[in-house]
Amino acid sequence: MSGGFPSPDAVEPPNRTAPWMGFLAALQFLTILPPLVRRPFTARELGAAVGWFPFIGLLLGLALALGEALLRQVLPLPALSAVILVVWVLLTGALHLDGFLDACDGLFGGWTPEKRLEILRDERVGAYALTGGILLLLVKFSALLSLSQHWEGLILAPVFGRWCMSLAVVAYPYARPDGLGRHMKDHAGWQQAALASVISIGAAWMVGRLAGIAAMAFALLAMLGVARFTMKRIPGLTGDIYGAMNEVVEAVILLIWVVIQNLGIG
Repeated sequence: MSGGFPSPDAVEPPNRTAPWMGFLAALQFLTILPPLVRRPFTARELGAAVGWFPFIGLLLGLALALGEALLRQVLPLPALSAVILVVWVLLTGALHLDGFLDACDGLFGGWTPEKRLEILRDERVGAYALTGGILLLLVKFSALLSLSQHWEGLILAPVFGRWCMSLAVVAYPYARPDGLGRHMKDHAGWQQAALASVISIGAAWMVGRLAGIAAMAFALLAMLGVARFTMKRIPGLTGDIYGAMNEVVEAVILLIWVVIQNLGIG
């Protein structure tokens, strides 16, 4: 595949370089930033990337919060919320949104697990995907519009969304015998899940203190809900499901932060 993903046949680098290469793999995979590594990443580096997912989310959240602070001076709240949402999607290359759309068609369509997996591979957009995408973006936009101050939610939503992806990669079976998600699943373990959790807990406490920790608990519940629903429909998760999980958790965190703001917590 182009863009450095993946090459399980590539020569494995020394172990001491794997953590940093994992970070670069995560950065390259989860954002539209130009690639810093020109060779294909190995399967082990893709596995190491899983632990760095929330840190990439933190960088994304900080960029969104900075943009929000600057644009707030020149844009009214409705226009600001729309622009932030557009930038949010663009910075990730719509990767997770695309997964959410595919997951809507795949999980809600088809009569058998095999047919649902087939639909998940189909790049065409169906009625479930169109409806789900509109509703998802509407929820995110409305939540941003409801927040008088965006920055806490903007930082924590991308962090927790990617933390839940990390946990899901490690904790749940993968539904396909090959693919990028397969390489990550086969080479990620509880060490990566622990790293992702430490990063996420640190971000939660620094940004929101107890409210941030509480929001993290709701993120975990949302992840478990998506995973449980998926496992009833197909025999494991896929890359599209990881993306859908991220989108659902981000939306949940934004809504939770609206509640936190309205209750005057934090």
